Amino acid sequence: MTSSVLYDAPGPRARLRNRLYTVLGSLALAALLAFVVYRLDAKNQLDPDVWNIFNNAGVRANIRDGVLTTLKVFAVAGVLSLVLGLLLAVARLSERRPVRWFATGFIELFRAVPLLITIYALWVLFLTYKKDLGAVGDNTAFWGLVIGLTVYNGSVQAEIFRAGINAVPKGQVEAAYALGLRKYQVMTTLLLPQAVRSMLPTMISQLVVTLKDTSLGYVITYTELLFATRTMANNIIVNGENPFTAVTIVVGAIYIAMCLALSSVATWIERRGRRSKTGVAVAAAAEPAEQPGVLDAADRIPEQADGDADRPVK
Repeated sequence: MTSSVLYDAPGPRARLRNRLYTVLGSLALAALLAFVVYRLDAKNQLDPDVWNIFNNAGVRANIRDGVLTTLKVFAVAGVLSLVLGLLLAVARLSERRPVRWFATGFIELFRAVPLLITIYALWVLFLTYKKDLGAVGDNTAFWGLVIGLTVYNGSVQAEIFRAGINAVPKGQVEAAYALGLRKYQVMTTLLLPQAVRSMLPTMISQLVVTLKDTSLGYVITYTELLFATRTMANNIIVNGENPFTAVTIVVGAIYIAMCLALSSVATWIERRGRRSKTGVAVAAAAEPAEQPGVLDAADRIPEQADGDADRPVK
């Protein structure tokens, strides 16, 4: 019987009880799923005519365009949030108090404010000064969503970077300074590479959150996947009703697939990092090498001592 450091290994009764709970939970989940299917069928949501709308080329093109705009926002906001997070993390670790205080205030502010409020406030601000913003004013919804996602997720990424930097052993930093490296050299060649490597799965997990948060563009009428499909469902009538249920199921499946793809990347990177060999290889134990003349001199010491003992003392 094995045990964990967190809890003792379950005994026969506990294992039987766990199996019973597993069976009951599975039955309850199956019953809930059957009830949902029954209600959908009762509301004619499983009618082939409802699901046949996805065979229409226009519907597929609308969903494709929504996916592309969602990925476009995610790509821009993801890269900008990583850059902003890196800058904020370095600024928060700065020795200059004004820089450190500004970075700390920025991070705490945008982590505390709900993301939806940030996106909406930026959108209204861009609309107000639309004429003065030039190219940004022509895409107020896009940049409102991108910048809102950037400042929020960048603040979270900054804390991830900072945790990774602080996790590097202090002895390595002291050794780097002892070798004469400057602070920026220590940060770029020692701290950041190790911090990124150790925190990469967490960073990718936060990017999954960024991808899911792109659906908030619906509030500011940006034509991402959720807004595009909802508008499409409003314009389609099947059997006298709008197919909101079918469209929601399909859109939810698409979001789940995209998030699972990013999560699988994080899992793959984490497993690869565990298998990678780091550090200096330890040499195999061997017999100590003999220094020439050392053992010979040691062998002569007793003989010299015996000779000295036979000599008369002056």
